[in-house]
Amino acid sequence: MIRKAKIADVPPVQKMLGEFARDGRLLARSLSELYTNLRDMYVYVDGETNQIAGCCSLHIIWENLAEVRSLAVAPSHHKRGIGRLLVQACIDEARELGIKQVFALTYKDKFFQHLGFRVVDKNIFPQKIWADCLHCPKFPECDEIALVLDLSEG
Repeated sequence: MIRKAKIADVPPVQKMLGEFARDGRLLARSLSELYTNLRDMYVYVDGETNQIAGCCSLHIIWENLAEVRSLAVAPSHHKRGIGRLLVQACIDEARELGIKQVFALTYKDKFFQHLGFRVVDKNIFPQKIWADCLHCPKFPECDEIALVLDLSEG
């Protein structure tokens, strides 16, 4: 089940994101940052265990731009379409809000391309560079791939 995150979801989400961050797959998020941005986040709750097994956030950058970030699905739940459902929830919300473009910085470019995103030069997102990227251990030598989905086209 995909739903908006609740306060009680923050600690397990932070733990999951921390595991992915240790492997260099995404940025770690502090408890403070997760609580502050709670309304951005969607979670996948496993129906059998009632445990958080996935998360993703839609973070608004500017009036016409938002980022899909912190996408993580527990390894035990891979290949079930959960990541696609989480990203789709973010895309649907972006459309409802009237956002024109959604982007992602990722190592999983093929995944996002299957969802309609296209690869772009990450330098077209200057606001992003001066926000989260400054805290990344790979800055300024970012090796992530930037992708964008134009919502005004569909």
